[in-house]
Amino acid sequence: MRVGEIRTELPATRNAGLIFIGRIRTPWQDRKACPRQGRLDGPLCRIELADPWGRALDGIEVYDRLEVLYWLDRSRRDLLRQSPRDDGRTQGTFALRSPVRPNPIGTSIVRLVAREGATLLVQGLDCLDGTPLLDLKPDRSVFGPLAQAGVRAGSR
Repeated sequence: MRVGEIRTELPATRNAGLIFIGRIRTPWQDRKACPRQGRLDGPLCRIELADPWGRALDGIEVYDRLEVLYWLDRSRRDLLRQSPRDDGRTQGTFALRSPVRPNPIGTSIVRLVAREGATLLVQGLDCLDGTPLLDLKPDRSVFGPLAQAGVRAGSR
Protein backbone atom coordinates (compact mmCIF):
# COMPACT_ATOMS: atom_id res chain seq x y z
CA MET A 1 0.00 0.00 0.00
CA ARG A 2 1.04 3.56 -0.66
CA VAL A 3 1.06 6.38 1.89
CA GLY A 4 -2.47 7.62 2.63
CA GLU A 5 -4.28 4.71 1.01
CA ILE A 6 -7.18 3.07 2.85
CA ARG A 7 -8.26 -0.54 2.48
CA THR A 8 -11.22 -2.61 3.64
CA GLU A 9 -11.98 -6.26 4.34
CA LEU A 10 -13.78 -7.92 1.46
CA PRO A 11 -17.13 -9.65 2.06
CA ALA A 12 -16.99 -13.41 2.37
CA THR A 13 -19.79 -14.02 -0.14
CA ARG A 14 -19.99 -13.15 -3.79
CA ASN A 15 -23.20 -12.73 -5.73
CA ALA A 16 -22.20 -12.76 -9.40
CA GLY A 17 -21.37 -15.85 -11.39
CA LEU A 18 -19.30 -14.56 -14.29
CA ILE A 19 -18.28 -16.66 -17.29
CA PHE A 20 -14.94 -15.97 -18.92
CA ILE A 21 -15.61 -16.28 -22.65
CA GLY A 22 -12.00 -16.12 -23.79
CA ARG A 23 -8.59 -14.57 -23.24
CA ILE A 24 -6.92 -11.38 -24.39
CA ARG A 25 -3.40 -11.53 -25.83
CA THR A 26 -1.32 -8.35 -25.52
CA PRO A 27 2.41 -7.57 -25.52
CA TRP A 28 2.39 -6.63 -21.81
CA GLN A 29 3.52 -9.05 -19.11
CA ASP A 30 3.59 -6.67 -16.12
CA ARG A 31 1.66 -3.62 -14.97
CA LYS A 32 4.63 -1.26 -15.20
CA ALA A 33 4.91 -1.88 -18.96
CA CYS A 34 1.15 -1.79 -19.57
CA PRO A 35 -0.29 1.55 -20.77
CA ARG A 36 -2.70 3.38 -18.45
CA GLN A 37 -5.15 3.89 -21.31
CA GLY A 38 -5.42 2.07 -24.60
CA ARG A 39 -4.90 3.96 -27.86
CA LEU A 40 -6.68 3.22 -31.12
CA ASP A 41 -3.29 3.38 -32.84
CA GLY A 42 -1.69 1.09 -30.23
CA PRO A 43 -0.16 -2.33 -30.86
CA LEU A 44 -2.14 -5.12 -32.47
CA CYS A 45 -3.70 -7.40 -29.84
CA ARG A 46 -5.74 -10.60 -30.06
CA ILE A 47 -9.06 -11.40 -28.45
CA GLU A 48 -9.41 -15.19 -28.49
CA LEU A 49 -12.88 -16.54 -27.78
CA ALA A 50 -13.24 -20.00 -26.24
CA ASP A 51 -15.70 -22.60 -27.52
CA PRO A 52 -18.62 -22.19 -28.08
CA TRP A 53 -18.46 -18.37 -27.98
CA GLY A 54 -16.79 -17.87 -31.38
CA ARG A 55 -20.17 -18.29 -33.09
CA ALA A 56 -21.41 -15.26 -31.16
CA LEU A 57 -19.09 -13.07 -33.27
CA ASP A 58 -21.24 -13.45 -36.39
CA GLY A 59 -21.98 -9.97 -37.77
CA ILE A 60 -19.40 -8.14 -35.65
CA GLU A 61 -17.32 -7.24 -38.72
CA VAL A 62 -19.69 -4.39 -39.63
CA TYR A 63 -18.46 -2.38 -36.63
CA ASP A 64 -15.24 -0.40 -36.68
CA ARG A 65 -15.10 -0.03 -32.91
CA LEU A 66 -16.00 -2.40 -30.10
CA GLU A 67 -16.28 -2.13 -26.35
CA VAL A 68 -14.30 -4.88 -24.64
CA LEU A 69 -15.01 -5.81 -21.02
CA TYR A 70 -12.46 -7.88 -19.17
CA TRP A 71 -11.65 -9.15 -15.69
CA LEU A 72 -8.51 -7.62 -14.21
CA ASP A 73 -7.61 -10.86 -12.47
CA ARG A 74 -4.27 -9.67 -11.10
CA SER A 75 -5.62 -6.51 -9.42
CA ARG A 76 -6.14 -6.10 -5.73
CA ARG A 77 -9.73 -5.36 -4.73
CA ASP A 78 -9.64 -3.87 -1.25
CA LEU A 79 -8.72 -0.18 -1.59
CA LEU A 80 -11.30 2.50 -0.75
CA ARG A 81 -8.88 5.39 -1.35
CA GLN A 82 -5.83 5.30 -3.59
CA SER A 83 -2.75 7.42 -4.22
CA PRO A 84 -2.23 7.11 -7.98
CA ARG A 85 0.93 9.24 -8.01
CA ASP A 86 2.29 7.63 -4.83
CA ASP A 87 2.55 11.12 -3.30
CA GLY A 88 0.30 10.52 -0.26
CA ARG A 89 -2.66 12.42 -1.75
CA THR A 90 -5.60 10.07 -2.20
CA GLN A 91 -8.86 9.87 -4.07
CA GLY A 92 -11.77 7.50 -3.77
CA THR A 93 -11.51 4.39 -5.92
CA PHE A 94 -14.68 5.28 -7.84
CA ALA A 95 -13.18 8.64 -8.84
CA LEU A 96 -10.33 6.86 -10.64
CA ARG A 97 -9.92 4.57 -13.65
CA SER A 98 -7.44 2.47 -11.67
CA PRO A 99 -7.55 -1.31 -12.15
CA VAL A 100 -7.73 -1.62 -8.34
CA ARG A 101 -11.50 -1.88 -7.71
CA PRO A 102 -13.91 -4.05 -5.69
CA ASN A 103 -15.02 -5.66 -8.97
CA PRO A 104 -12.00 -5.27 -11.25
CA ILE A 105 -13.81 -4.94 -14.56
CA GLY A 106 -11.77 -3.26 -17.26
CA THR A 107 -13.28 -1.68 -20.34
CA SER A 108 -11.68 -0.39 -23.53
CA ILE A 109 -12.96 0.95 -26.80
CA VAL A 110 -10.93 -0.80 -29.50
CA ARG A 111 -10.57 -0.56 -33.25
CA LEU A 112 -11.50 -3.82 -34.95
CA VAL A 113 -8.80 -4.64 -37.49
CA ALA A 114 -9.86 -8.15 -38.55
CA ARG A 115 -11.70 -11.30 -37.57
CA GLU A 116 -10.00 -14.66 -37.93
CA GLY A 117 -12.58 -17.28 -36.94
CA ALA A 118 -13.00 -17.06 -33.17
CA THR A 119 -10.22 -14.45 -32.86
CA LEU A 120 -10.43 -10.69 -33.23
CA LEU A 121 -7.41 -8.54 -34.05
CA VAL A 122 -7.82 -5.15 -32.38
CA GLN A 123 -6.00 -2.00 -31.35
CA GLY A 124 -6.68 0.01 -28.21
CA LEU A 125 -6.30 -2.40 -25.30
CA ASP A 126 -4.60 -1.64 -21.99
CA CYS A 127 -4.51 -4.96 -20.14
CA LEU A 128 -2.00 -7.68 -19.38
CA ASP A 129 -1.45 -10.69 -21.61
CA GLY A 130 -3.80 -13.53 -20.70
CA THR A 131 -6.50 -11.30 -19.18
CA PRO A 132 -9.88 -13.10 -19.04
CA LEU A 133 -12.53 -11.76 -21.43
CA LEU A 134 -16.00 -10.99 -20.03
CA ASP A 135 -17.92 -9.53 -22.95
CA LEU A 136 -17.82 -7.71 -26.29
CA LYS A 137 -20.28 -5.12 -27.60
CA PRO A 138 -20.41 -2.70 -30.50
CA ASP A 139 -19.24 0.72 -29.32
CA ARG A 140 -22.41 2.46 -28.08
CA SER A 141 -21.52 5.70 -29.86
CA VAL A 142 -21.76 3.99 -33.27
CA PHE A 143 -24.37 1.31 -32.52
CA GLY A 144 -27.94 1.51 -33.77
CA PRO A 145 -30.37 -1.02 -32.24
CA LEU A 146 -31.41 -3.78 -34.65
CA ALA A 147 -34.82 -4.27 -33.01
CA GLN A 148 -37.72 -1.94 -33.76
CA ALA A 149 -38.37 0.76 -31.19
CA GLY A 150 -40.97 -0.36 -28.65
CA VAL A 151 -40.63 -4.08 -29.53
CA ARG A 152 -39.20 -6.16 -26.71
CA ALA A 153 -37.04 -9.21 -27.35
CA GLY A 154 -39.17 -12.35 -27.53
CA SER A 155 -42.46 -10.47 -28.08
CA ARG A 156 -44.15 -10.70 -31.49
